Amino acid sequence: MTPPTADPTGLTDLTDLFLALTPERVLDAVEAAGLEVRPLCYPLNSFENRVYEVELADRTRVVAKFYRPRRWTAAQILEEHRFLAELDAEEIPVCPARPFPNGETLATIEGIHYAIFDRKGGRAPDELTRETAVRLGMLVGRLHGVGARRPEADRPRLASEEYARAELAWLLAEGILPARLERRYAAAATAICDAHDRAARDVARLRLHGDLHLGNVLERDGQLRLLDFDDCRIGPAVQDYWLALPGRDDAARALGERFLEGYEQFRAFDRAELALVEPLRGLRMIHYAAWLARRWHDPIFPRHWPHFGSEEAWERETIDLEEQAEAVARGARAAGLAPPDAAPAAEGEPELTNKDYFWDWEG
Repeated sequence: MTPPTADPTGLTDLTDLFLALTPERVLDAVEAAGLEVRPLCYPLNSFENRVYEVELADRTRVVAKFYRPRRWTAAQILEEHRFLAELDAEEIPVCPARPFPNGETLATIEGIHYAIFDRKGGRAPDELTRETAVRLGMLVGRLHGVGARRPEADRPRLASEEYARAELAWLLAEGILPARLERRYAAAATAICDAHDRAARDVARLRLHGDLHLGNVLERDGQLRLLDFDDCRIGPAVQDYWLALPGRDDAARALGERFLEGYEQFRAFDRAELALVEPLRGLRMIHYAAWLARRWHDPIFPRHWPHFGSEEAWERETIDLEEQAEAVARGARAAGLAPPDAAPAAEGEPELTNKDYFWDWEG
C-alpha cells in the first residue's frame, strides 16, 4: 500500500509545498531584513523546511530559512530563536537568528514564516574520533546547562504520547499500513512506547537540540558548531547523546564514554538515562515512518524515498520495529525495568548489532 497522495493535513491550499516561494520571493524576503542582495540564491539540503543561501551586495552570504507552514506556531519558532540567543550569549557556537529592522527575528512572506541566519563555513564530521567525541560532549554539556534553565519553554515534549503513540494512531486511522501488518506493527510500537514510559518515569527534562546527529554539527579549524535547532524539544539529556553516537558496538560505547567525559566537565550526567537509548531509538523509528507518510504529498519525498510505502517496504519496517522492540525488552530486563508479567530472557540471545537507525541529515 502506498502513502496517501492527498494532503494528509487537510489543507486545501497546500501552502506547505512552498509553491509561492520563487527565487524572486526568496530575495524579496532577505531584502525585507534590511539587506541589499545580489540576484544569487540557491537551495541548501533540507527536507522539512526550505533553506537558501543568498549572496549580499558586499559578497558575504546569509542563510534564509522558511519554516514549513503549520508545523510550529510562531511562538514555538520564537522559542527556538530565544534558545539560540541564550546559547550565543554564553559563547556557545551556534547560529542565532538575525533581527529584522523592527527588532524581531521572525517575519512572514506568502503565508510562510522565515528567519535569517549568518552563514558559517565548515563541514559535518564523517565520524567522531576520540578527541572530537570529548569536544562534542563538552559542547553538549554547556548547551544542556543553558537548556535546563527554562524547561517550561513553549517547545514540544519528547514523550511517547505525542512523539510516537499519536503517530501510530494516525498511521492506523489513515490505513497507511498494509492490513496484514497492522497488528504486528502496532504491537511492536506499543511495546516500545510502554517500555519508554516505564524507563522515563523519573527522568529530568530540559531543552535539547533534539536532532543532534553529525549532519547538524559543523567543524572548522578545530571548532565545533551546532546547527539546525528546528527539532528543539523538552526531553531527557540522553537524546542528544545517542543521536550523536547511534552505534551499539564496543567502539561506539568507548566513544560514548569519551563524550560523557567531556560532558561532565560542565554538567553532571545521570547514567541511569542510558536505559532510555533503545526506547528512544524505537520512538524515533515510529515517528520517522509517520513523518514520511505525512509528507508524501510533497514531491521532494517520493524522489528521495522511492520505495517507501510499498508493501515490501512496510514489511521491512515492521520487522525492524519488532527487532527493536526485542532489543528494548532485553535492555529493560537487564536494567530491571521489565513489566511484572514479562517472560524471562531466553538463553543464547544474540548480541546487538551496530545497525544504523538514523536516517535524516536535514540541513
